[in-house]
Amino acid sequence: MTKALLIIDYTNDFVADDGTLTVGKPAQQLDGYLTALADRFYQNGDVVLFPTDAHHLHAPFHPESKLFPPHNIIGTSGRNLYGQVGDWYQAHRASDRVDLFAKNRYSSFANTNLDNYLRERRITDLWISGVCTDICVLHTAIDAYNRDYQVTIPRRGVATFTAHGDEWAFDHFQNSLGATVVD
Repeated sequence: MTKALLIIDYTNDFVADDGTLTVGKPAQQLDGYLTALADRFYQNGDVVLFPTDAHHLHAPFHPESKLFPPHNIIGTSGRNLYGQVGDWYQAHRASDRVDLFAKNRYSSFANTNLDNYLRERRITDLWISGVCTDICVLHTAIDAYNRDYQVTIPRRGVATFTAHGDEWAFDHFQNSLGATVVD
């Protein structure tokens, strides 16, 4: 059965030291692991997807404008995928099993074609990784649960701003969503 790996928001703005909304070192430490995981999925014939925030600089009606500084602005280098993960995507992006798509809410399912994409390919098993554990990864996992997908969260494949955010999210993944958490 085909699975999908989602690497959420692993961009310069969320990961690089000079990113406008950076998680910093904890996110940077994911780079090698996420690249190896993408390779493993790809070599197994699975799908590797990159749901990535795509915002406009002046968007006063977008709810995130009130919460966070401008980030992942369309057309800026801040929206580019970070590090080895970005290199991996560039090397594989022509494949029909690799896709980067824009999202404009926390969940990778909200206002996107993700659910249709997965169902057309009969994919029911999702591995969800990237940043931020307690924001976009969490909201994507909740929507996946509500759509009856099997969810796996690789502990080494996610990061967020605080240890408390990670701890709370992992508890929620396991105890409220029934997700499998792997090391």
